[in-house]
Amino acid sequence: MRLLHLARPSGLRSPLRGMLVYALALFFFAGMDAASKYLALRHSVPLVAWTRYFVHLLWMTAIFMPSMGRQLVHAQRPHWVLLRGACLIGITVFMMLALRRLPLAEATSIVYLAPLLVVLLARPILHERIGRLRWFAVLGGFAGVLLIIRPGGDLDPLGVACALLVALCMTAYQLFTRVLSYSENAVSMLYYSALLGSVVFGVLLPWFWFSEMPSLLEILLYLCLGSFGFFGHLCFTLAFRDAPASVLAPISYAQLLWAALLGWLAFEQVPDALSVLGMLVITAGGVVVALAERRRAQAG
Repeated sequence: MRLLHLARPSGLRSPLRGMLVYALALFFFAGMDAASKYLALRHSVPLVAWTRYFVHLLWMTAIFMPSMGRQLVHAQRPHWVLLRGACLIGITVFMMLALRRLPLAEATSIVYLAPLLVVLLARPILHERIGRLRWFAVLGGFAGVLLIIRPGGDLDPLGVACALLVALCMTAYQLFTRVLSYSENAVSMLYYSALLGSVVFGVLLPWFWFSEMPSLLEILLYLCLGSFGFFGHLCFTLAFRDAPASVLAPISYAQLLWAALLGWLAFEQVPDALSVLGMLVITAGGVVVALAERRRAQAG
């Protein structure tokens, strides 16, 4: 998702720099999920979610409000923008619930069904043509998920259900983003999401406040949680100034590698062989879709 309408003259582009910045953005997103998992195991989900949005909101207000002013909260279709923000809230809640029950790498892999579901729904909703190769990629992605959540595996069924709900919310979020990108400022859409999340979860705080004082490490992770989200989106945006989407899209699956590494380092969780195979199948399907999109863009 492109967050800022920033463009660098093509002669000054640096695809390698864009790829490195994009990989850094994916690391921030994986770090946000790892911090969410650690905190959600020890504190209530609404409290963790509120902190994620509120810190993000503070960063955006401090950086963008001085230059954008009222434009930061301007929207041509505010109801649809808020509905998009509600999808992001669903992503946050279900992801934290999934991370309480699933290893980081497996949860992230299941969520990566979303780009494939977008392809599946693009035809009836956006009237986009789906070629044979993209159909095979979608089916392969589903096969990869089945390898991860196979019967007889050790994954918690409720955690798997929450991860699948994340994928559905992510699909709706991406479809709304595609539609609204033609009329709305991307920074304003992100600001609305941070504001909506802060308000919705803020209302719940009297019932979900700290039962005991958080440790110094937990306070640091709370601050990192929203900061990782903000700087992840910022690096995501800057990457598109140096490299086209067709170059960056296949790299997005590097987040699965970050998730597996952080899951091992922070939680000592290592995926088994079949889960690794499923992750590779999902990644292959996503890369095929990305390359097909690139070929179609070049042909157009």
